[in-house]
Amino acid sequence: MDPTMVIIFSVLIAFIVFIAIIIVKNILTPKKISSIKKLIKTGKLQAAQRTAKGLLAKNPRDYEAHYWLGEAYLADKKAELAFMEFKTVNQHAVFNGDIPEAPFRKKMGDLYLQFNQPDDALKEFLLLTKLDPRNADNFFTVGKLYEETGQLTPALGFYQKACLMDKRNAKAHAALANLLFRSKQFAEARREIDTAIKIAPDLFSNYYYLGKILKESKEYPAAIKAFEKAQRDQEIRQRALIERGSCYMIVEQTDNAIGEFDHAIKCAKNDASQETLFARYFLAACYEKTHRIDKALEQWEAISKRNKKFRDVPAKLNQYKDVQTNDAMKEYLTASPQQFMELCKKAAKTGYNLACQKIEGTNYGCIMLATEDKADSWMNVRKQIFLVQFYRESNAVDEGVVRRVMDTVKDKGYYKAVIFSSSGFTVEAINYAENRQVVLAGKEIVENILARAGV
Repeated sequence: MDPTMVIIFSVLIAFIVFIAIIIVKNILTPKKISSIKKLIKTGKLQAAQRTAKGLLAKNPRDYEAHYWLGEAYLADKKAELAFMEFKTVNQHAVFNGDIPEAPFRKKMGDLYLQFNQPDDALKEFLLLTKLDPRNADNFFTVGKLYEETGQLTPALGFYQKACLMDKRNAKAHAALANLLFRSKQFAEARREIDTAIKIAPDLFSNYYYLGKILKESKEYPAAIKAFEKAQRDQEIRQRALIERGSCYMIVEQTDNAIGEFDHAIKCAKNDASQETLFARYFLAACYEKTHRIDKALEQWEAISKRNKKFRDVPAKLNQYKDVQTNDAMKEYLTASPQQFMELCKKAAKTGYNLACQKIEGTNYGCIMLATEDKADSWMNVRKQIFLVQFYRESNAVDEGVVRRVMDTVKDKGYYKAVIFSSSGFTVEAINYAENRQVVLAGKEIVENILARAGV
């Protein structure tokens, strides 16, 4: 055969083989991809994974195969493996129709969130707002991601867009209401949360936001009712109980507040969570207010075991350390109102030789009018009246209290005032009392008088 013809024939054969390979590849690969889709759809996930891996063994740059392998892993609940495949697709693939980009971006964003990469998730959902601009959920998610990173202005804008695009998106209206509440736009917040509740009355988390708004507006009875409904959502039940208890505290229904905080502690899923610590902290405040210091100490100690620096708990434990070692001070701080007034009579007599003429309880302790207990009291002499006040609050008595006491002494024509305080006095109060007709009996003096009185 002519050598020229041999060469031509060889080139022709090679060309035909090359074309055949391309044709076979183009015919078989779509069939392979199609078979992966079918296997995933019918739940044969292991077979789908094997098929995809087979394609990638021949061509590691087959990003469509990477995508469907990721889908197979995702369906098989192997999120970490799916995440690796999708990241490969995200870095290299050209989205030309073979890979559905919008669904891919959604799954990619969800995986970034699952693996705690919110910045990358935000990029995906921002792309989705352009790829699928009519989907309000994408705008809502972007708003949520901005809010979680403290970028409230863009968050507000995306929530507003989500609400405009889907006027019946209850979650978007509720999120917008919460953000408006945080920015102190209370009227607008109320309008949005009312809309959310109207759309989805069984979405009980919305009642929590309503309760917060009502509480800020000082509509406490309505807020208490809203927080009661919010408790039906198990995720926010503890927070709703705490908020409900705080409302009762504000309106001075302390026993009701104690019940709410105690309930919040009992339903805690995590004894070290901030919510549980705050429930204990507020419960201790209620016990302290009602002079059940032993119970308050139990709560402060429980908090201290979890967080030694929580708010002013170290100071509280230090302030009341005498309760555990000093029986007289414990009695002063924890006695019932009637017992406390009897104790105060003894303290006035022992400390300043004053005989009680009239006494009544107050929210801070008690107030007494007394006269000097002199041996010549039988004489028809006008007795000088002393105004005596007893404080058993946690805060030191300030200058304002002393001023008001002295104003009363002056207005009523009393001879002198005596102020007992288990927490002492501020520097300003001590300075103000100098050279005035008032005696300040601080903690150490009170302890000494109680000891001499045999308390």
